[in-house]
Amino acid sequence: MISKAFYWLLPHPMLTLLLALVWTLLQNDVSAGMVVFGLILGIIIPWSTSAWWPDTPKGFRMGKMISYSIMVLWDILVANIEVAWIVLTVSNEKLKPAWIVVPLELRQPEAITVLAGTITLTPGTVSADLSDEGHSLLVHVLHTDDPDAVRDEINIRYQRRLKEIFS
Repeated sequence: MISKAFYWLLPHPMLTLLLALVWTLLQNDVSAGMVVFGLILGIIIPWSTSAWWPDTPKGFRMGKMISYSIMVLWDILVANIEVAWIVLTVSNEKLKPAWIVVPLELRQPEAITVLAGTITLTPGTVSADLSDEGHSLLVHVLHTDDPDAVRDEINIRYQRRLKEIFS
């Protein structure tokens, strides 16, 4: 079990590593000085903003997040091709856009944010609204014959995996 002192110093350890990595990559110079400065920024920024974060993340599974990210990148590639095909072959009169309400099993704000971002990053869909209670997400789909199938695919493909990652 990680002590409370660790979370006091590093309230969001994954964010610390991500900030350090992004800083180093943005510098185009992988040197010890840039890495150390990136780590300093990665510690100071989350620590100084931790008062505005609702909770420290618990139970995050990085390995599953990496496989999730690879799956999402693949889905983005496939969706780009599908949307291009729709734009080239489906006339405006035959286009079937839909608003879909996706019930959420996720409760952590970070997990809901990742789900909404995943939906929006995938061409042909966009997350439009989160219910006041955080129990459902409103999604717009460019073209579908079966809105229920899209909702089920979001639940099975993304939400179920995010529940495993953030549990």
